[in-house]
Amino acid sequence: MATPRIMIAACRGGSGKTFLSIGILAAWRAQGKRVIPFKKGPDYIDAGWLTLAAGRPCHNLDTFLIPPQGVIDSFLLHSRGGDIAVIEGNRGLYDGLDHLGSTSSAEIAKLLDTPVILVINSTKTTRTMAAVVLGCMHLDPEVSIKGVILNRVAGARHETIQRKSIEYYCGIPVVGAVPKLTQRFPERHMGLVPTMEHSWAKDSVEDASRAVSRHIDLTALEAIATDVRAPEEKRFPKTPVFDTFPDSPVCPEDTPGREAAAGLFPQKPKIGVIRDSAFQFYYPENLDALSRAGAEMVFFSPLSQVGIPGIDALYIGGGFPETHAAALSKNVAFMEALRSLVEAGLPVYAECGGLMYLGQSLVLKEGRYPMAGVLPVTFGFSKRPQGHGYTIVEVIAENPFYPLGQEIRGHEFHYSSVLEWGGKDTDLVFSMKRGTGFLNGKDGVCYKNVLATYTHIHALGAPSWAMAMVERAMDFASAKSQGDRF
Repeated sequence: MATPRIMIAACRGGSGKTFLSIGILAAWRAQGKRVIPFKKGPDYIDAGWLTLAAGRPCHNLDTFLIPPQGVIDSFLLHSRGGDIAVIEGNRGLYDGLDHLGSTSSAEIAKLLDTPVILVINSTKTTRTMAAVVLGCMHLDPEVSIKGVILNRVAGARHETIQRKSIEYYCGIPVVGAVPKLTQRFPERHMGLVPTMEHSWAKDSVEDASRAVSRHIDLTALEAIATDVRAPEEKRFPKTPVFDTFPDSPVCPEDTPGREAAAGLFPQKPKIGVIRDSAFQFYYPENLDALSRAGAEMVFFSPLSQVGIPGIDALYIGGGFPETHAAALSKNVAFMEALRSLVEAGLPVYAECGGLMYLGQSLVLKEGRYPMAGVLPVTFGFSKRPQGHGYTIVEVIAENPFYPLGQEIRGHEFHYSSVLEWGGKDTDLVFSMKRGTGFLNGKDGVCYKNVLATYTHIHALGAPSWAMAMVERAMDFASAKSQGDRF
């Protein structure tokens, strides 16, 4: 059976679709519905808010990072058993990598046969918005735009003219009209502030839920979401990461996977994950892929723990270490323990914020804050992004996790840049085919069994990564048991 679903999209970023998506999820959840959140694009922060609103993990859908069938498989797998799935788009509905809208929200909507609800910023316009909506409907008739939400409506007259204009000229319903609201979700850089940083996040979600319940016709929205058919399951070749694990509901049963992993790793290696308000950018699929590959996950934090538990590998995701620099720099014992483990050969994979934490120091306007000192690099920060968007890297040098010549797709978003680099050019194992990277058109700092990079990867688009992590962890565990040091 097809899971009821809608996409909340807009004509541009900043139209209020995140606030409304959060409110819709929370309002339906309050009604007792099992709501399943998804976020289009390589986004961690919005996904965190959608997770909080839905009470279950939000998964990202992105056809640049993940092969198209992988997007379908992921949606089918994670929406199974839900009452309604809500996909939040990003930027404008048709905005993509090129003039054809490659990787756009519209392409995801078509791929998943999902009706689109278009959020309109109603500020300082009335009948003209009917032309905007009509243009969106006619640009690509395969995109199923089924309703409109007016946002930031100035008053009853303003709403009436816009509603009648859109319904008359476009032939689709206006399912809600939200007035200008005083409450706002705070923003950092180009997105919302991470939920883990604020105790009042649940109050903000409840505010969004109340606003949606008051101003949006949830019954009409549900009727649109229900009038769908199942996405086609075999439109593209299967995604390797799903083929690897036959217990996934959307995978062939005869594919060798978990059984082989269990045979290779009879004892689960322990992979540590630093997860707290400083380091919180992890795709659920990445952690799930490590678990499926045979690892036991161990979560801990340098903000609250002095020592490092017994682990066989370490994964440090992205985040905002610069906003926690003082606290991180004070935990000297943790950083000393980490350096000692690295010297002993501990496999470490670090992305963006994790890369910064492994450096010598962070230089902020308040001063210089020492970091772990694993890598010979000092980072500074700018007001503008120093790297922002999709990346494509080619592996050009030996490293613990990727074979030579492999091409990896990812994304980067960082305000930091290299101030001082004490390493060699040969320490950088990625050549940037797209994106900014670390330095001089390269990324991927490699030291012993450490690989640290600005590029974030998604496990569904880099299916060999998780198994490589587990294999390196098993190597380290074996060496420990034999009393060896790498």
